[in-house]
Amino acid sequence: MTGMLASVNSLQEAKLALAAEVDIIDLKQPSKGALGALEIDLVKTIVTDIDRARPVSATIGDLPMQPDSIFNAVDAMVHTGVDYVKIGFFPDGDWPATLQKLHSHTDIWQQQHAGLIAVLFADTQPDLTILSMLKDSGFVGVMLDTMNKQKGSLTQVMAPITIAQFVNLARQHQLLCGLAGSLKADDIAKLIPLHPDYLGFRGALCQQHDRTAQLNQSAVIKIKRAMHPATLING
Repeated sequence: MTGMLASVNSLQEAKLALAAEVDIIDLKQPSKGALGALEIDLVKTIVTDIDRARPVSATIGDLPMQPDSIFNAVDAMVHTGVDYVKIGFFPDGDWPATLQKLHSHTDIWQQQHAGLIAVLFADTQPDLTILSMLKDSGFVGVMLDTMNKQKGSLTQVMAPITIAQFVNLARQHQLLCGLAGSLKADDIAKLIPLHPDYLGFRGALCQQHDRTAQLNQSAVIKIKRAMHPATLING
């Protein structure tokens, strides 16, 4: 069954997402970009408070694909205790050297119970052959997102056949597979049949669908019920 990922930017929002029984609590700061990062100390606070009640993922920020800067940001985030660290594969930069640098440490990070998730951006027409390299480099998952949130949702910027190809390739390479990118309630029926491991939401969960605004409890519950109509939600 496809799970629901909710992106939050504070302890208060994390508690709201937990009360709504979302499947993954994702930590990021939308006001800082597509994958803006929260402060390390705040991430630690949220991880401690959630106390393994749900898996927690966190982004490292909109960083250029430079091996040392990506490695250092990932290592710092791993030590917060999150379950997954999300790395944006932005255009340009040195993807192969970055993967090589990260691969030198993925076994150690997994021993600390942290897996790496690559985030590809649909509106940059990513080369999906990168998925085999991700698996070989020790990544545990991959996510398809959008970089420019003004262009519309994932289903508007990428053809359905290409999204399906992405999901199938992730499955072939035994990678966790997530789909996100300004998703709305109407996108759920289009994407659930592809059987991704999870769908990620932020804007659809916020007041007035503004991804930089605060989470709205009724909006979170609306999306959760659209994902899993038979699920009873507390609160």
